Amino acid sequence: MDEINSFTRRRLPLGALRAFEAAARLESFRLAADELGVTPTAISHRIRELEETLGLKLFERHVRRVALTPSGRRLFPVLRDGFDAFAEALRTLRPDDGGKTVTLSVLVAFAAHLLLPRMADFRKAHPDLQLRLHASDDPVDLRSGAADLAIRYGYGPFPGLVAEPLFVESFAPVCSPKLALASPGDLRDQPLLHAEWRHPAADTPTWARWAQVSGLADLDTTPRLTFTDDSQAIQAAVAGLGVAMASLSLVRAELASGLLIQPFETVIQGRPYHLLRLPTASPAVIAVHDWLLAELKA
Repeated sequence: MDEINSFTRRRLPLGALRAFEAAARLESFRLAADELGVTPTAISHRIRELEETLGLKLFERHVRRVALTPSGRRLFPVLRDGFDAFAEALRTLRPDDGGKTVTLSVLVAFAAHLLLPRMADFRKAHPDLQLRLHASDDPVDLRSGAADLAIRYGYGPFPGLVAEPLFVESFAPVCSPKLALASPGDLRDQPLLHAEWRHPAADTPTWARWAQVSGLADLDTTPRLTFTDDSQAIQAAVAGLGVAMASLSLVRAELASGLLIQPFETVIQGRPYHLLRLPTASPAVIAVHDWLLAELKA
C-alpha cells in the first residue's frame, strides 16, 4: 500500500486508469480494447497491474462479461467524471470559429489516397467550413473531443456512436505493367511486397491467404521486403520493385492511370470502413458527415 500513498501526478498510471474507465463504462474488456485501439489482452494486463498496485480487486471476471467490485464502483465515477472534465477543457481550448472547423480522424493511407484528391470538391461544396484531417493509424476516442468524426476499418461495434458503413474493402496483387506477369505462377520469380498490420487477425489480407485462395500452395510468401504502411508498399509497386498485396480502393487512381495493373482476377475480401460520429453532433459536423457519405459510400 506504500505505492498508493506515494502516487504523485507524475506517477499516476494514466494508461491503466484509462483502460479501467473504458472497461467499466462498457462492461467489457473487448469493447474497451476496440475503443482504445489495443487488444483485449492489453486491457486485461493494464487492469491487473492496476489491481496489483492498489492491492484491490476491481472487476469480477465472468465468461462473457465483467462486473465491478465495490472498490471498482467507488473508483469508476471519479475517473469517468475526471476524463469528461478533461475532454470539456480541451474542447474549450479550441479557437472559437463559430463551430466552422470539423476534425476528421482517419487512417494515414485512406487520407492520402481517398480524401486528399477530394479536398477541392469539398471546398466548393462547403466554402464556409474548415475540414481538419487528423491522419493517424491510432484511433481516437470521439468522446475526448480530439476529433468530431472518424473513419475506421473494422466490424465494430462502436458503442455510444452513430456508425454508418461506407464500403467493404477488397485486396489483390497489383504491380507495374513493366513486370509483364502472365500467370499467377510468375509470382514465384517476383519479390512480394508486404505491409505491416498492427493487429493481424485470421482474416487479415496477407499474401499467404491470397495464395491459399488462388491454389498456389507452394508460393513462398515469406516476407522479404516489408513496409510500415500501405502507401509505401504502393509506391514500391509503382516503382517496379515487386508485387504488392494492396487495397483496391487505395490504388484506384493508379489502376485508372495505368501506373499499376491488377494482373489476376482473384480478390480477397477485407473488412468494412465505417464513418463515426457522436449522436449530439453539431450542424457543421453533420454537413461534413453527409458529404463524406455521398462521396465514399458504395
